[in-house]
Amino acid sequence: MAILTKDEAQALLKKVLSYSKADECEVNLNGSNNGNIRYARNAVSTSGGVSQTNLVVSSAFGKKLGVATINELDDASLEKVVRRSEELAQLAPENPEFVSFLGPQKYAESVTFVPATAAITPKLRADAVAQSLQVAKEGKLVAAGYLEDNNGFAAMMNSKGLFAYNTSTNVNFSVTMRTTDGKGSGYATRGYNDITKLDTKAVTKIAAEKGLKSAAAQAIEPGKYTVILEPAAAAVLIENIFFGLDARQADEGRSFLSKPGGKTSLGEKLVDERVTMYSDPLNPELPTSPWAGDGRPQEKVTWIDKGVVKNLTYSRYWAAKKGVKAIPSPDGVIMEGGTKSLDELIKSTKKGILVTRLWYIRNVDPQTLLLTGLTRDGTFYIENGVIKYPIKNFRFNESPVIMLNNLEELGRPERTVSVETNTNYLLPPMKIRDFNFTSLSDAV
Repeated sequence: MAILTKDEAQALLKKVLSYSKADECEVNLNGSNNGNIRYARNAVSTSGGVSQTNLVVSSAFGKKLGVATINELDDASLEKVVRRSEELAQLAPENPEFVSFLGPQKYAESVTFVPATAAITPKLRADAVAQSLQVAKEGKLVAAGYLEDNNGFAAMMNSKGLFAYNTSTNVNFSVTMRTTDGKGSGYATRGYNDITKLDTKAVTKIAAEKGLKSAAAQAIEPGKYTVILEPAAAAVLIENIFFGLDARQADEGRSFLSKPGGKTSLGEKLVDERVTMYSDPLNPELPTSPWAGDGRPQEKVTWIDKGVVKNLTYSRYWAAKKGVKAIPSPDGVIMEGGTKSLDELIKSTKKGILVTRLWYIRNVDPQTLLLTGLTRDGTFYIENGVIKYPIKNFRFNESPVIMLNNLEELGRPERTVSVETNTNYLLPPMKIRDFNFTSLSDAV
């Protein structure tokens, strides 16, 4: 599918709005080209691509809203989807929380599109995977991995004069390297907007080293240990803080940010003063769309500043109810760190555990943000600044809020991908004391 230009998208959306008879109408148009290649047991198993377009029409009569979706863009289909959304709106009950659509907005110039990524071919994917498989064969390891890229556009327009448009690209790569006897396993992942930053061979070497070193794991007693979390391991815990920044949940007592009497932790110290988290759609290492899904501009926002909760996300309805600015949820979050590398954090650790990956994360208690999950694909015991031996995996029970109050040191931030949500972040490796491991796991 050809990516529609700004002018082409604008013309199409104007045509859709011309069919509307509703009090208000808003149209969202999205299109993408996705390519992927998957391999296992040192051989490619699948390769494919998907091109798709999606158009969503929202029609409102007073506080009654109807939404209809279509993927055909001929004139008859466009008018049909508008009529359908209007029919649904007339049948719908009034929504007491309906907020009228936004008027014209100003957006920053996007930096999310990289031509080199949009130009990825099946041959480029195959060559990138061949580099990874070469590492596996030379190391006598068994590789399984996935490379996925996409390029696309998003546009929206409404009857109040709002128009937004953005193009974006992304590529994510992950690989698991196992020893032939299945006793050792290592994992690594990277994600970028720019394909030229991805070196599948180098990433695979990291996974291979973990796989080789993790064989013959020894069991040690569960308990509280100093841990070093690699960014990929930290991401699946830290993102639960980001997901819990909703002001309404906090105000209504349904959040770890809730306090007795309808109060919240906004403006209060939540974690260690070395923790600062923010989002910035124009960050060159983690660029995101300059507008949110409902048309609100995305701006640089500091969520936690030196340990203090500075901002929460607000829907437009809840912001109006509370008389505050409606801040949308971010598409990507950055956590400031230090200057040390992962190796330097290990060297400064007298006794501890290196955790390279966490997975199967589940909520235990939303009010304290207590989570449980398992280590995986390479867990190692550290003594006197050196990795002594691999250890068997653990189940843990830990809250990222408590964890960030037990902070020992932060390393240099790097872009990583959450294996739970496939979301990209900029996070540092973290040294944490008293991380709570509750039981052993025989899984590799």
